[in-house]
Amino acid sequence: MGTKKKNTKKVKTTTKNTHITHSYRGVLDIAKSGMGFVMVPELENDILVFPTDFNTALKGDEVSVKITKIRQGSGKKEGKVLEVIKRKQVSFAGVMQVTNKHAFFIPNTLHPMPDIYIPINKLHGAKDKDRVMVKLTSWDKSSRKPEGEVLNIFTPEQENDLAMKSIVAEAGFAIEFSEETLAFARSLSDQISEAEIAKRKDYRKVLTFTIDPVDAKDFDDAISFQTLANGNIEIGVHIADVSHFVQPNTAVDKEAYERATSVYLPDRVYPMLPERISNELCSLRPREEKLTFSATFEIDAQRKIVNTWFGKTIIYSDRRFTYEEVQTIIDTKIGDHANEILWLLDYTQQLRAQRFANGAINFSSQEVRFTLDEKGKPIGITVKESKESHQLIEELMLKANQLIAEKMGKIKIKKDPLPFPYRVHDQPNEEKLAPFVSFAKKHGYPFSIESPEHIAHSFNELMIASKGKPEQHVLEQLGIRTMAKAVYTSNNIGHYGLGFEHYCHFTSPIRRYPDVLVHRIVQSVIEGHPMNDAGLEEKCVHCSERERAAMESERASNKYKQVEFMREYVGQDFEGIISGVSSFGFWVETIDHKCEGLVSMTTLSKYDDFRLVETDYALVGMRSGRKFNMGDKITIKVVAANLDKRQLDYEWVLKPNKE
Repeated sequence: MGTKKKNTKKVKTTTKNTHITHSYRGVLDIAKSGMGFVMVPELENDILVFPTDFNTALKGDEVSVKITKIRQGSGKKEGKVLEVIKRKQVSFAGVMQVTNKHAFFIPNTLHPMPDIYIPINKLHGAKDKDRVMVKLTSWDKSSRKPEGEVLNIFTPEQENDLAMKSIVAEAGFAIEFSEETLAFARSLSDQISEAEIAKRKDYRKVLTFTIDPVDAKDFDDAISFQTLANGNIEIGVHIADVSHFVQPNTAVDKEAYERATSVYLPDRVYPMLPERISNELCSLRPREEKLTFSATFEIDAQRKIVNTWFGKTIIYSDRRFTYEEVQTIIDTKIGDHANEILWLLDYTQQLRAQRFANGAINFSSQEVRFTLDEKGKPIGITVKESKESHQLIEELMLKANQLIAEKMGKIKIKKDPLPFPYRVHDQPNEEKLAPFVSFAKKHGYPFSIESPEHIAHSFNELMIASKGKPEQHVLEQLGIRTMAKAVYTSNNIGHYGLGFEHYCHFTSPIRRYPDVLVHRIVQSVIEGHPMNDAGLEEKCVHCSERERAAMESERASNKYKQVEFMREYVGQDFEGIISGVSSFGFWVETIDHKCEGLVSMTTLSKYDDFRLVETDYALVGMRSGRKFNMGDKITIKVVAANLDKRQLDYEWVLKPNKE
């Protein structure tokens, strides 16, 4: 990194418009003006690229770029794209323009991009002015226009379907699986041979069940429970053996890696694996024999883990529970396998208490769920609660992930640590933490930053003390924003938020590619020839990036649904909590529906001249002294709900003698 900067400096001082022969790898961003900027990790500043030098690259594409000029004085770099290494987005939403001889697709994007030429035989019934989804099929460097094919045609009633597909496509996820991948999935057999069973530990006669959401289609984890001859209890965490079906370098493996994760939207799932694998072959459905990869732990009378085992198994799930059914058993103490469930509840609540005592942070961020009609339109919004039934499964999964990572952390290859995809979470950033600590103290919550342990303890004390109070949700949201993002990496720095020195993702290989990598590496260790994957860190970076893209898609789709829901309430008043402040206004989240919208400074200007006081997370009126603080309860009116921008606009409603 230092060498490259030094070379750049040398070129700048010796010549005026030197063409640097070295090419860099980066990602192209395109501003609304049409100008491009390539972000190169090893360079301090982006490389400016004019539209004429994009060389078929589109926004978000990974490209090879060459610096063509370094401006005197400013040192700003200009360059041109040499080639597109990898396209971020290949499917686009927009409108058709069709004549007797030609057809062009006009993309609906916020940033400039060329129209796409559609051959007449690739229209698939699309007509002039139809709203469609198009796939980019080719773009020869010698051709001015990219070429594409119509994937879907949407009627006005299918506006929601188009919006959801657009969100996923914009994030760089394929809308459909390739025919090669689907053919491979269809070719896989669901028959389990005796030879395969002989390689595995047989758990088919041990009590085993799944606990999942009521609408779940793929069950990737099951729990077994048995009392051993010595009186100890053995708990089995059995995970779908995806790596048995998804072998390295097959079509399905390559596409699963590209996606790296399933994407969950309010009305649909874009799975990482074809349904033949995720919902049939690997799903641990009740009363079916299934291949699994398991972590088992033996627990003595003092509730200590005295023995662990990891390996391939075969199971038979006796019962499929929903979280609601298990919660009823917990509340009433009666029901199928009540004794086992209540024992597991007691044990997992103990694990949970131990985690928090060891420094884990108890954030309970709210998750909204939409009630949808048959057309996907939201007709209600509820807040999903984390109950003891959820915590039971969560703690068992966390323990399995921790034990696997701990075991792999001890493996060496020629004295070097085994390359392994850990799930890590760094300590909070002091700069981000400072204003939060100040805000918490102003609300009467003490906060110590003497050490990482003190920070975690302070967060937990704050969460307990603020529970049920108006500021609880705001404090949680602000607290989460101070935190680093969890990522995948072979450099194990521990997981701060969970309070674990070793942690990985092992328990959801149907929907997360890092779990597939973990399964393969663990199996290689079990077989006695640990896998030394030199490209593992690159895979970790890719999976982390795809996870972020999926989360952004999920947030965007939730926002779309919120706007769609609130369109019915334009002109109506709601109670809300101020959830964010900025120099151009403040955000309010409605109490009833958790729908966030902006009260702009423009609408506030008729009351006073408000200024942002960053240290207080507040807007303050210069004449009146009126303050809008984070966490304040106020009344707002819904004034606009823009689906295209996924934006809600509110106005503050002044209530005499109250606000």
